[in-house]
Amino acid sequence: MSIQARIQIERGEFQLSTEFTLPASGVSAIFGPSGCGKTTLLRAIAGLERCRDGYLKIGDTLWQDRRHFVPTHRRRLGYVFQEASLFPHLRVRGNLEYGLKRLPAGERHVDFDQAIALLGLEPLLARRPNGLSGGERQRVAIARALLTSPQLLLMDEPLAALDLQSKAEILPFLERLHAELAIPILYVSHAPEEVARLADHILLMEAGKIRASGPIAEIFTRSDLPLAHGSDAEAIIEGRVVGHDDRFHLTSVAFSGGRFTLARSEIEVGQAVRLRVLARDVSLTLAHQHDTSILNIFPAQVVELYPESPSQMTVRLNAGGTALLARITHKSANLLGLEPGKAVHMQVKSVALLG
Repeated sequence: MSIQARIQIERGEFQLSTEFTLPASGVSAIFGPSGCGKTTLLRAIAGLERCRDGYLKIGDTLWQDRRHFVPTHRRRLGYVFQEASLFPHLRVRGNLEYGLKRLPAGERHVDFDQAIALLGLEPLLARRPNGLSGGERQRVAIARALLTSPQLLLMDEPLAALDLQSKAEILPFLERLHAELAIPILYVSHAPEEVARLADHILLMEAGKIRASGPIAEIFTRSDLPLAHGSDAEAIIEGRVVGHDDRFHLTSVAFSGGRFTLARSEIEVGQAVRLRVLARDVSLTLAHQHDTSILNIFPAQVVELYPESPSQMTVRLNAGGTALLARITHKSANLLGLEPGKAVHMQVKSVALLG
């Protein structure tokens, strides 16, 4: 099952020209700088922007081709905007019931109690929108969209209008949606930290076009793409909790290249997790170092070297099938004799658990 699209829109000097296929599962982030066409693309998928020679198919359901156009109100989609846009005269329960009533009972795949539980809304049901925080209003808006039992959920920078505390509060609820619902989500953002935490797949946009599309771990570490450059270049690693060290208050996370040791987490053994390693936190040696305070040391192979500045370069590494980046000096690369294919050991000075 996939989402297939070809969308072209001309608006003055701006042109949106895209053709792509995305998985019809998980979270696909539409990512790029402001003004690159992310929201226009999302509106076209929703049917709010008409485009010439358009094509859009969600799984087996055709929404648009040259002869056929399904209007927005007949597309099985939920749309969450930057602003929650709740009905001010209705309490939270009434806002949610509005979404639920759009569908006959036999077509509902997300029930009222499930949406409330997923978004933690039980304490808010009797309150009015003007008495909610920004994060609470957005959680209600997401639940209302879910209660339409959409075939596709569109989210247009849902955290952009929130302060840092509200963002921190709502992110765990978005992760629950990802983990517990089978509804595909298209998530527009220009914030790498949100994408790193939530997305499975990235559609990278630039100036109205698709620059790249692929799994998050690949897009974050490709040298031909901007995310692999700059001071915050990072690798996203999928792993699984395999144990806890109660004596030293540490947690072990296995991935394809070995086992990370990080600060103690309450996440249960066996649970899948996502880690982030910044390129600047990785150093390289030719031999495994034993007299060091660094716990996370893994064998790896140099895949690629590319310059960042006259003094620094980035090394792309393969550790058991997982891509990582190391930011080192040109001098260090020269002294180590680094080249593609060379075996090294990478020392990871810091690793973050996302979520």
